[in-house]
Amino acid sequence: MSPVTKSLTSIGPVLALVTLVFAVYFSPSLIRLYQVIHLYDEDRIVDNFLNMRRMFPARDVRPGDRPFEFRRAEVALPETFYYEGKEFDLERYLADSHSTGMLVLKDDVIVYERYWLGHHEGGTHISWSVAKSFVSALVGIALAEGKIESTETPVTHYLPELLGTSYDGVSIRDLLEMSSGVGFNEDYADYDSDINRFGRTIAFGKSMASFAKSLTRAHEPGRYHHYVSIDTQVLGMLLVRTTGVTLARYLEKKIWRRIGMEHPAYWVLDSTGMEAALGGLNASLRDYARFGWLFLNEGRFRGEQIVPLDWVRASTTARAPHLLPGRNNPASSSSWGYGYQWWIPEPDAADYTAAGIYDQYIYVNPERRIVVAKNSANHRYIQASQATEGEHVAMFRAIAAGVDMASPLANR
Repeated sequence: MSPVTKSLTSIGPVLALVTLVFAVYFSPSLIRLYQVIHLYDEDRIVDNFLNMRRMFPARDVRPGDRPFEFRRAEVALPETFYYEGKEFDLERYLADSHSTGMLVLKDDVIVYERYWLGHHEGGTHISWSVAKSFVSALVGIALAEGKIESTETPVTHYLPELLGTSYDGVSIRDLLEMSSGVGFNEDYADYDSDINRFGRTIAFGKSMASFAKSLTRAHEPGRYHHYVSIDTQVLGMLLVRTTGVTLARYLEKKIWRRIGMEHPAYWVLDSTGMEAALGGLNASLRDYARFGWLFLNEGRFRGEQIVPLDWVRASTTARAPHLLPGRNNPASSSSWGYGYQWWIPEPDAADYTAAGIYDQYIYVNPERRIVVAKNSANHRYIQASQATEGEHVAMFRAIAAGVDMASPLANR
């Protein structure tokens, strides 16, 4: 045996051991990274969106013993709707946008409920950024309970670990209004964007707090509206710090069990046990609709004010020039207006929506007393996100008008 062959033979067991150790230590992260990279693949996206806890650790949100039951009265939806001069067939659009479920409420009556692609009434579905509106409601509750001093308080008052970062000098209100001034690229089609870097951060088991510290400032806080998902993550950190409980437990105690949510939900976690406040809530379609119904009733449930009335109104109103809807607003990167983690679509028509990527929505129309909750797994979303958002709101407005006119409940 040559010296070279002898050397290679002798290191074989060592190399095998090192490989084994590497695989054992890094395998969970590598597997999770692979899952994140392929999360939105056409052949996987539906199954992934319905089964997020199969890939990530999660914390349960338990319902109460007596779910609130909506009444039922089937009403036909309009056959078509229009957006920017183009006519759409509604049923075909639901199929083309890879809808997994849609539910329409008129007051407390379910007038339409359908599921597709394996989703069902008791199943959970990832919310993505719809979760942001739940976080906002919890901030309003914590403020009313005195756990948070004021929306004008700098967030570093409660999270001093963010001193010296781009969040230094940012108020809680700035975070709520996505006006922190923090630079953030939320382009899901760009592999190197901040949002995709964030996904890889979670995949490798790093904390969301450490990622927040890595961002830089692009604007003066409170002057420019730019959608920064990490702003909501910081709000989640704020809630955990000020309430002394996990985000999932606070949601369970203050909303889920108090308004008769029907099904268990869960919140995806990072490696430190912190919830993905920016979009990790998973719930049933009916329970998303119940949350919209709570806001339709200005935060009240059975005579009890669950979310403060002034908070609901502030959350769904553009309160400053840089937050107003309009395509020519120089102080905003969006044509939609913004409240406290709720979108106000253009033109401002007093309706509002929670919205998440790949077409997740809770749409509320107070004038017509309509709520629409929709889950989707639209793998084509990234290529036409702005168009599909406008199309969806146009569809929801057409549904609201059609149901309002057709429903026997309209004049009650």
